[in-house]
Amino acid sequence: MHTIQELLQTLVPSSDNAFDPSNFQDLFYPISIAALVLFIAAIVLYNVQVRKLHKHPPLVALQEWLLWTAVCVYGLVLIEATFKFWFVTVVLTLVIGLSVFVWIRFFHFPPIIDGYNRQLARQRATAQSRAANKYADASATVRSRKTRRRRR
Repeated sequence: MHTIQELLQTLVPSSDNAFDPSNFQDLFYPISIAALVLFIAAIVLYNVQVRKLHKHPPLVALQEWLLWTAVCVYGLVLIEATFKFWFVTVVLTLVIGLSVFVWIRFFHFPPIIDGYNRQLARQRATAQSRAANKYADASATVRSRKTRRRRR
């Protein structure tokens, strides 16, 4: 009974459960440093991936969604650590943010990327059939003597 009452008190906003180094000695610095590192890593990863995938709009859109989600989630965690928000808000921010990451990566974008892959496959097949039809006759690749230019 005593532990349930303590748990409920930690969930109620008060100065005792503000997210600062004095109240959360073992969690404050690891969470804050991880948020800063992941914030920077998201920006660097976005720049690298967008340069590599610039010809594929759905993959660039996926990277943008991941970037802005990372900026919001990790930026909020840094703001919450700086201004000593309640620990409950930090936990809610992380839970909601990580669930949004999972939704983006595994539910929202896979159908879009599959459709884009089918479109690319159709374009490749069309280009190959055009090339096969264009050069189906071997004489189509040989110039006739009448059209040949004279060298001077």
